Amino acid sequence: MTAERDTLVAEVQDLKAQLGADSTTSNLPPSTDKPWKPQSERVKTGRPSGGQPGHAGKTLEMSAHPDTVIFLPVTGRCACGQAWEDVPVQDRLARQVHDLPETRFHVTEYLAEVKICPCCTARQQATFPASVPGQVQYGPHVHALSTLLNVVHFIPLARTAEIIATLYGSAPSDGTISLNLNVAAERLKGFEAQVKVALLAEPVLYADETGSKVNGKLQWLHILTCASYTLYGHHRSRGHDALVAMGVLPDYRGTLMHDAWRTYLSLPMDHALCNAHLLRELRGLHEHFQQEWAGELRSALRCVYHLKKSSTLTAIGVEAFKAHFDTLVAAGLVSNPAAERAAGQRGLVKQSRARNVALRCQRYKREMLRFLDDDRMPFDNNLAEQGIRMMCGKRKISGGFRSERGGDVFCRVRSYVATLHKQGMNVWDGLVSVFTDNVHLPVFLT
Repeated sequence: MTAERDTLVAEVQDLKAQLGADSTTSNLPPSTDKPWKPQSERVKTGRPSGGQPGHAGKTLEMSAHPDTVIFLPVTGRCACGQAWEDVPVQDRLARQVHDLPETRFHVTEYLAEVKICPCCTARQQATFPASVPGQVQYGPHVHALSTLLNVVHFIPLARTAEIIATLYGSAPSDGTISLNLNVAAERLKGFEAQVKVALLAEPVLYADETGSKVNGKLQWLHILTCASYTLYGHHRSRGHDALVAMGVLPDYRGTLMHDAWRTYLSLPMDHALCNAHLLRELRGLHEHFQQEWAGELRSALRCVYHLKKSSTLTAIGVEAFKAHFDTLVAAGLVSNPAAERAAGQRGLVKQSRARNVALRCQRYKREMLRFLDDDRMPFDNNLAEQGIRMMCGKRKISGGFRSERGGDVFCRVRSYVATLHKQGMNVWDGLVSVFTDNVHLPVFLT
């Protein structure tokens, strides 16, 4: 009876933890949180919100070269009777209105001459440019705009066409916009190949993945990123097959920052684990399972991180924290003993959530605490999570993809846009260059 009671108590506790889980106590995304605001892991600094002293503000500035100047004369008469038209101008005060120009398509017509030879009556005509294959077509700026709206801002095809039609009076069809995306992806093959080579040379990479629907079926969008480059990939698999298809991680020998997904851990490279994930798990254990060791470890980890961030952490402080880390993990293992194998049970014995976290901390202590010993390593995997977050926005705004090819096309164009943005290059100019078949490439430092 005692064993059955303990089992039932554990099950009830686990169910309560599942119901109470949110983005602060688990790996659930913030979009699943209840309406109330989740607690933040940030430490309050006491500074007021908004721009801080010394912050360079931004404001709309006067243009030195206005497009249109309208003179406002002083007319009528002064109170003394003097006509203002006869008085010389003493000074002029300027105000400016910055507005959008009139939006309409700029139509360029090409007239190819046709001539007939007077001697042999042979007919000859001038050659149209390669960018003008048909009698009537949209130009590279229209193609770039439709791609920008769909891939960068996640506007669905029909609404993309509707926006362009509203602004300019006509718009390409859904099929033409899809064709634009395919053309862009084809012309960016060389860019993608160069990004993969550049990523292999980076000392630290960041990886993450999230679900992505194709015709209602779950597939996965993967990201590999660093400070200068971003590579997205779309695949049916969340695991090893997807990483092989992306063509980087199987040959990578630097340090990979990730969230302890077992597929990443199986790769032959150095690893660093995201401590933001660990903090959420420790908070969940402390709040829902009353694991005091988890609460203490969370507080200690946050404290040492902020000391490291403020450059006030000493070598003695690092060693003291590591020893405290070991002590708390050992306490977690003692308070959560291993579950025994039942009679006739085969396979791995399921352990409690608290024990699994403690075991991971024990096994991967070096990977979790890399940020203390290597200044190149961050505390968390935010760089990859920020890059993957856009897919959550796409799912909400325009849903999934109609085909696997659509997912691949989206990822390649999005990789290009994200890389340009990271390097401070103009995304609009880049997209226009794709459709003029003269792709502006980012800087590759390999």
